[in-house]
Amino acid sequence: MLPMPKRGLYAITHTENQTIDAVLAQVHAVLRGGARLVQYRDKNPIDAPLLAKKLVQLCHRYDVPLLINDNVELALLVGADGVHLGKSDGSIVEARVRLGESAIIGVSCYNDLKRAVDAQAQGANYVAFGRFFASNSKPLAAPADVEILTKAKKQITLPIVAIGGIVVENGYDLLSAGADLLAVIGGLMTSEPEVTACCYANLFTLDTA
Repeated sequence: MLPMPKRGLYAITHTENQTIDAVLAQVHAVLRGGARLVQYRDKNPIDAPLLAKKLVQLCHRYDVPLLINDNVELALLVGADGVHLGKSDGSIVEARVRLGESAIIGVSCYNDLKRAVDAQAQGANYVAFGRFFASNSKPLAAPADVEILTKAKKQITLPIVAIGGIVVENGYDLLSAGADLLAVIGGLMTSEPEVTACCYANLFTLDTA
């Protein structure tokens, strides 16, 4: 399994009304553009094992980890590098037992710093906060305050992920506040993904101190 990156663009698949070939083409584009981590997220899968396996193979060609959203068993089946867990997706401890010590396990923490602290204590590899801005992918998600990133930076030693409505124009503010990775779906995959990925990647070359 590949290790968790400490900084960079975290690309999440845009699968709605997309063919398997289209999803693969989008992911290939963002990998060329500099994505450092990819998550397979698919709420209405047609053939999840097939697509997930192809995504693992594609990402590994670029030495980029592929995580599975919500589904530990699918991650195990296709040899993914780990999982991302929400509130109702099982425990970190259970996922660690199933996937092994080297797996990447990320946890959604929304706007809850205590959840992030607990996740760190339970062995998570990263914590994710958000949504920070209006999001078509997560329209019903509770909003998060940018200040939580700054607070988390003082208590969390794990990589901190920001998600939700992120575009190139607002990404720098989140990095300045304490985010280490920017997780993006619609703002990345829906238009010129390779060029857009390059733009996000360039944010991480700026001085965010």
